[in-house]
Amino acid sequence: MQNMHTVMKNPILKLPHVLLKPLFLSLSLSLAVLLFLAVQIPHKRTSSKLPAGVQIRPGYSSYDSYIQRQLNKTLNPKLRQIWITRDWDRKVLVFSHFFRNLKERNLLFTESKALCIGARVGQEVEALRRVGVSDSVGIDLVPYPPLVLKGDFHSQPFDDGTFDFEFSNVFDHALYPLKFVREIERTLRDGGVCVLHVALSRRADKYSANDLYSVEPLLELFRVSELVEVRKVDGFGLDTEVVFRKKKKKKKN
Repeated sequence: MQNMHTVMKNPILKLPHVLLKPLFLSLSLSLAVLLFLAVQIPHKRTSSKLPAGVQIRPGYSSYDSYIQRQLNKTLNPKLRQIWITRDWDRKVLVFSHFFRNLKERNLLFTESKALCIGARVGQEVEALRRVGVSDSVGIDLVPYPPLVLKGDFHSQPFDDGTFDFEFSNVFDHALYPLKFVREIERTLRDGGVCVLHVALSRRADKYSANDLYSVEPLLELFRVSELVEVRKVDGFGLDTEVVFRKKKKKKKN
């Protein structure tokens, strides 16, 4: 009776030895698969470091998938042809107007070293050069020499304090807005100016990685800069211009 009770409590002991090995092998393989999937499934992007007014769009299984989606637009041959032909003069003209206005407000100067972030084929860079800011360059995932260098705005390929002025109208394309802003503040010189054109009154395009609902989140993201001004603009679907100036470090006595 005792033996019967033992067998009933441990039925696996009655299995033939020849069946135990496949059973344990199957269990081991299942465990290995589960561990592999646990590693492969991307960690959920927490928004604990992001202000409430900016939200990351779902649907990106990895950073590579995000990059590939951005490249799908940037490398689209029809779009690129439009950007360098039909759109070229119109966009250069509008950007030139924006930059002249910034010069009039003493936020941009002829001698400024300037960077355009997410510049695609470089209309912004060409506009800066046309208004006299000759030391200007852009970065994008796909280079367009000589105006645009290859670079990821989440990790700019420049040294600290390189630029006096940085402009971008692609904040909505940042998968990691905090990294986007930190790279701007890292590569700006003390006292340097950053100008963002963003959409607040409408959702940005289908390639956007985040949605911004007010200016307030930007105030939290720019941690070593001060807000200079906010004004309404009409910039290719973007309706608000936000200007920051990087704070100068206090000299130690």
